[in-house]
Amino acid sequence: MKQISIDIETYSSTNLNQTGVYRYADSDDFELLLFGYATDFGPVKVVDLTQGEKIPAQIIKALDNPNIIKSAFNAQFERVCLSRYVGHRLKPAGWHCSRVWSATLGLPLSLRDVGSVLGLPRQKITAGKELVRYFCTPCKPTKANQNRTRNFPYHAPDKWQQFKQYNQRDVEVEMEITQKLSWFPVPQSEWQNYWMDQDINDRGIKIDQQLVDNAIKCQSEFHDQYLEKAKELTGLANPNSPLQLKDWLTQQGVQVDSLSKAAVAQLLQNTTGKVHQVLALRKLLSKSSVKKYQAMQKAKCKDDRVHGLLQFYGANRTGRWAGRLVQVQNLPRNSMPDLEASRALVKQGNFSALAMLYDSVPDVLSQLIRTAFIPKENCHFYVADFSAVEAQVIAWLSGEEWRQEAFAHNKDIYCASASQMFGVPVIKHGINGNLRQKGKIAELALGYGGSIGALKAMGATKLGLTEDELPPLVEMWRQASPHIVHFWWDIDKAAKVCIKTRLPQESHDMKFTYRSGCMFLKLRSGRSLCYPQPKIGINRFGSESITFMGINTVKKWSRIETYGAKLVENIVQATSRDLLAEAMHRLEAAGNPVVMHIHDEAVIEAPTGCSLATMVKIMTEVPDWANGLILNAAGFVGDFYKKD
Repeated sequence: MKQISIDIETYSSTNLNQTGVYRYADSDDFELLLFGYATDFGPVKVVDLTQGEKIPAQIIKALDNPNIIKSAFNAQFERVCLSRYVGHRLKPAGWHCSRVWSATLGLPLSLRDVGSVLGLPRQKITAGKELVRYFCTPCKPTKANQNRTRNFPYHAPDKWQQFKQYNQRDVEVEMEITQKLSWFPVPQSEWQNYWMDQDINDRGIKIDQQLVDNAIKCQSEFHDQYLEKAKELTGLANPNSPLQLKDWLTQQGVQVDSLSKAAVAQLLQNTTGKVHQVLALRKLLSKSSVKKYQAMQKAKCKDDRVHGLLQFYGANRTGRWAGRLVQVQNLPRNSMPDLEASRALVKQGNFSALAMLYDSVPDVLSQLIRTAFIPKENCHFYVADFSAVEAQVIAWLSGEEWRQEAFAHNKDIYCASASQMFGVPVIKHGINGNLRQKGKIAELALGYGGSIGALKAMGATKLGLTEDELPPLVEMWRQASPHIVHFWWDIDKAAKVCIKTRLPQESHDMKFTYRSGCMFLKLRSGRSLCYPQPKIGINRFGSESITFMGINTVKKWSRIETYGAKLVENIVQATSRDLLAEAMHRLEAAGNPVVMHIHDEAVIEAPTGCSLATMVKIMTEVPDWANGLILNAAGFVGDFYKKD
């Protein structure tokens, strides 16, 4: 026996979508119902545990054997639930996830959609969703169902037989996906990255429960106060209703099309009196900082930690991680100088002092979200973060030497860029310091082919730049970084020639190949990015453009347009991801357990007395494949997480 294909069906009263699989399996009433499996792609067997059937002993033993591959679609669910069933943690090594495999090829992330895209002869049974709802989740007690809160197999024997067929079919589809994708094997190094990711998710991160509970309570109290004040000022039954508030504003002589965050901020600049007060309350009422605290509360397991916050290959074009549950990749920034003092007030429940000291309590609670993550007893957080890693990577890949030199001497890249653009020295808070902001905006907006629209999207006009200043700014940035501009066009040309001729092309030590209807872009790290069914078309400007099949912005499988600078963005972000993955492997190997990572930052939970300098040094070791890359990092030590 070399491989087991697995699919399970389970029951838990905990809402899986809201809490994640770790809290779901941690529930007191969690139960394994069906265990569908096949060994070495043989016939599928379904073990019905509700009828007293047992999973064979050799299969149970194999679950712990790293030399036997256990394959499942979204294998984290199977592994975590089966860990609860067998009574101990099943280590990730040896587990393969066909969902991850699909993601490496740019395919959809649902079993049904992958099966459809691959044109499998057997598809996932669509009626399964209703069967899962019937047997796997609590039901509402009614007179018709004798007030029961759960459906058992004997309540609907016919449905139960269909459910077993559904379980069998999922194993069959998973096996067909695995066999279909076997032409495009996942490198062993990527499976090792997946196992590390699963170890990090298993490890989880502790939550400051007192802070979380008080933050939710505080938000609720002030929300009620703001709502009552708004009712008093407007006379409306629900001033939080956009429709009611728009009508009231119209009566006050203020015509509004939208009450979005940006629209309210603009209106606040141009209104006075009662209208201004009501809009200020609207801004406070719309602050959703409490949602992440609630997500923490729901996902927290019995060990006071939240698990499963990171989705491996969440960005299936580049392989970058995505956030789940609390969405740690999208946490509000904190800029308060007295963060620790405000945090103490919330923990103490001293809400009146909080209101007295700060203009916006919701804003304080928003800035404190990060601080709800805390290390376990006798430990600190050691946080190490790559410095401007994408800017460093694109400078290295393109051979933009002045940028490399700036990073080598730890210069401020925004000042260096402005100096290169305007031909004068630029020092932060010093000579020509006013130009730094222009350099910053240009750096953030223009590195991947952006132009005037990108500058506007980055807030250039809001920061005081005029419309007339934008075109010259684009031109100056491109003239200052000619190697990056050439990089865009070189990659664009290589990709187009590869698609047209189906012959290998090389550019900047990276290789494009066409195989089995896909274009593969091999990075310097050795990992490949996949672009399924690529074609050359004509874009809206009448020029040749590259298209491929992928998940669009509304999560549908469709044809997507790309171009050289966008491919460069994929390359840079994917390379930055590989640098982080290798850095985390080194940290783990040196005995520094990662409990969370956000973008280009690793959060380590380690005993007091460990060396941050050593961790930063480990982070900035340059892999052999990245010879010549300047890689900088910095960090801090703390008793709670924050943005330093």
